[in-house]
Amino acid sequence: MSEQSVQQTEEAVDVSTGEPLIEVNDLKTYYGEGGLVDDNPVKAVDGVSFTIERGETLGLVGESGCGKTTLGRTLIQLEEATAGEVLFDGTDITQLSGTELKNWRRNSQMVFQDPESSLNDRMTVGEIIREPLDVHDWKTPQERRARVRELLDVVGLQPEHYYRYPHQFSGGQRQRIGIARALAVDPDFIVADEPVSALDVSVQAQIINLLEDLQEEFGLTFLFIAHDLSVVRHISDRVAVMYLGEIVEVADTDELFADPKHPYTQALLSAIPEPDPRADTEDRIILEGDVPSPIDPPSGCHFRTRCPQVIPPEGMDVEQDAYRQVMDYRGRVEDRAINLESVREEADDRSGAPTQEATAADGGRRDTAAFHDVLWERLFAVEPTGRPRQVVEESFDHLADGDWEAAESLLAEEFESVCERVDPVLQEEAHPSACHLYDQPN
Repeated sequence: MSEQSVQQTEEAVDVSTGEPLIEVNDLKTYYGEGGLVDDNPVKAVDGVSFTIERGETLGLVGESGCGKTTLGRTLIQLEEATAGEVLFDGTDITQLSGTELKNWRRNSQMVFQDPESSLNDRMTVGEIIREPLDVHDWKTPQERRARVRELLDVVGLQPEHYYRYPHQFSGGQRQRIGIARALAVDPDFIVADEPVSALDVSVQAQIINLLEDLQEEFGLTFLFIAHDLSVVRHISDRVAVMYLGEIVEVADTDELFADPKHPYTQALLSAIPEPDPRADTEDRIILEGDVPSPIDPPSGCHFRTRCPQVIPPEGMDVEQDAYRQVMDYRGRVEDRAINLESVREEADDRSGAPTQEATAADGGRRDTAAFHDVLWERLFAVEPTGRPRQVVEESFDHLADGDWEAAESLLAEEFESVCERVDPVLQEEAHPSACHLYDQPN
């Protein structure tokens, strides 16, 4: 959202009661488990726990592919949980099925990201909004039609829109239709999955204000999924940050934006666009690399492969920038992602290709110094010093011999961090962060 649009939105209205409506305990949603081809599942949601108070808006943020939408769909049983529990007013809805599940669905609904694809173009607006009422056999047909017209008014649409089709409306109007459909059966809980990301900036503030007004009027509880942190800041009471299937930080909105603890949260906030072109952006945190695969997430802290604050081994004196470079180098050795033949060719060009006699006299080894120089230049923007440098040089020798296993073993033995040995968990406090930079529960 632009700065102007953000200013047009009202501050989030806190209508929460302090009473938990949703309690999520060690929730897991895996895909592909026990498949014919690969038994290694995609861990879309991997051991998530949190609560949402009645009347509260909990914002859920994170990069694309981190599991936000799957978590939201699992909370309302559009996806089946692999393990864990979702307590709705004390009832574990993951255990419901058949008629019990159908009856419970009146308590929760979803507003989808794309207001175009989420509406059936073959149905009129009235039919779309009335469909949940028909499914749940709500009162009489006449009362259902009256309810639809009431909802059209509530979301800012006109009575004559009842018989029109979705393609006749703008994106913002289509999202209002989707919101009206979600409200039809008078739910307590709504998952809003990036409800404004597909809309023009000028329309986003209107939809956000509408959601806030509806929350105040009907006492709704929201899980608001978004990647636009400016939107989350203005609509959420609390914010949960998700990375690779796990919640890594939870805090009140103002506190999280003022004092982010987890390095991932700090990077997300650092990436918020600054509208002033003269603003100083030198301190902006740029994350290197892509989000790892949820099929085989990194051991320990899932964020460690990209984290700019990985904790070095105890007693090792190394600057953080240099240690991050060493960790990246380790990853490339483990993945065999260094073209040794290309390195050898460049080393030969620098030192002059060795003669057959010279190579034999050297035990088959080429110019080690040139080989090292090429690796330093290709793989390290910041080089370590002291003992860390000696270890890296020794690993270069193993690579010169083509011995990947020896290089990998040496690097793992010397540079293993607590961040890769132990998976950090959220502390039981007001502003928890799943990070080894902070005290972990015993």
